[in-house]
Amino acid sequence: MPLVLTSRERSKLKSKAHHLSPIVRLGVAGLTAAFVKEVDRALTDHELIKVRVDIEDRKARDEAADDICTRTDSARVQTVGKTLVIWRPRPEDEGS
Repeated sequence: MPLVLTSRERSKLKSKAHHLSPIVRLGVAGLTAAFVKEVDRALTDHELIKVRVDIEDRKARDEAADDICTRTDSARVQTVGKTLVIWRPRPEDEGS
């Protein structure tokens, strides 16, 4: 289930994401297991990432973004054109 953010949390994350570049790109291969695994790894490493979604149709792009968030248990922070900003908190270490 995707995370839900308050408007204040979303605003803070948008400002943090402003300088970031997309580190994962959804291309012609589509939403494969390897793509989801890479997004999951990037979220674990960085918490806040940008994903480039190269799909022309806006509705299909929104559906892909929702699917990415659902499959990675992340929250959609913002979508600008073909760039999606998503966030997921780093898992807490159980030994801490």
